[in-house]
Amino acid sequence: MAFDQWGPQDLSAPAKRQLPEVAVQRGMVLEDVQSGWVGEVTRVEKTGGMHIVSLEDRRGKTKSFQLGFGFLLEGQPIRLMPPAPRQSTSAVQPGRTASGSVKVQGQRAQVAKASRIWVEGKHDAELVEKVWGDDLRVEGIVVEPLHGVDDLKSAILAFNPGPGRRLGILVDHLVSGSKESRIAADAMTVPGAAGNVLIVGHPYVDVWQAIRPKVLGIEAWPSVPRGVDWKTGILSAFGWPHETAEDIGLGWQRLLGAVRSYADLEASLLGRVEEVIDFLTVP
Repeated sequence: MAFDQWGPQDLSAPAKRQLPEVAVQRGMVLEDVQSGWVGEVTRVEKTGGMHIVSLEDRRGKTKSFQLGFGFLLEGQPIRLMPPAPRQSTSAVQPGRTASGSVKVQGQRAQVAKASRIWVEGKHDAELVEKVWGDDLRVEGIVVEPLHGVDDLKSAILAFNPGPGRRLGILVDHLVSGSKESRIAADAMTVPGAAGNVLIVGHPYVDVWQAIRPKVLGIEAWPSVPRGVDWKTGILSAFGWPHETAEDIGLGWQRLLGAVRSYADLEASLLGRVEEVIDFLTVP
């Protein structure tokens, strides 16, 4: 025994215990000590600077808690930590944008040009922005969601396309014989559309499918039965919340968060977006 251990000591003080730190994972079952709530981890999100975990009990009810101390895992107290950073082989290389282009240094913000990229909805716009946003800001091209293409012909007519005022339009499920293909063909009859409007599309029911399955850790996108809303069916198949519009939005954010660069997307989308950008930027 060391000499400096002799003398009065507080033997009643409990020894300090370092709780194990465990990264939260979807599917683990936790108990919140304070409330006694026991549930399976169904969602983790960051809001207001805090990480929040949602626990679903055996009756399907959900409560949210802040990560940290106060949880039991298999009966043992732990400190619940944020999820481990995802290691991706498709991370953006230094000096490159998410689209793979050489990053322009010291570029001043460009005034938005009259030409536009139109996409079907908010999710399409967010995906294009995440991968091609840096490039589009250099070119001064704005992406706008249409919220559907049923009235595409009227929208183009109101836009009044012409030289220096072009439209590049990305349409979901643009395949031969589809409703979308008929809408696109009719829209191109608008005066001024020829040579100034380019309508392209991908074969997927929804732009979600343009994310490569392996990026999400699955072999293929789940099949959704006829008559079931596609997004709702996908989230249900994943075991994620899917009852409300908020659930759909949060589900999409989880999917979008898996996308780091162009390499995480299907070639059938990549080629069409690049085609639109070239159409709007090459004289």
